[in-house]
Amino acid sequence: MVRNLDQLIAIQDELADYFESLGEDGAEDPVLSARARLVLAAGKRSEVEAELLDRVVAARGAGMTWKDIGQVLGTSGEAARQRYGNRVAS
Repeated sequence: MVRNLDQLIAIQDELADYFESLGEDGAEDPVLSARARLVLAAGKRSEVEAELLDRVVAARGAGMTWKDIGQVLGTSGEAARQRYGNRVAS
């Protein structure tokens, strides 16, 4: 998960390197292409995880139980509490 601005900049730098590596004909190096796509997917996952954490915080603030949150997330309430509980004021 992206946790700070430096990590976001590193991801952007990797993507910039990838685009610079493309030849004038637009041909992709399969290894660089796979890496760039993986970096992009990891960045997207980080964004979604950050939004999910915000939503869990809001849900707890609105009075939802860990059991209810777990059901929405497709897991148990205990698993949800273990994953997010230390980042949510109870």
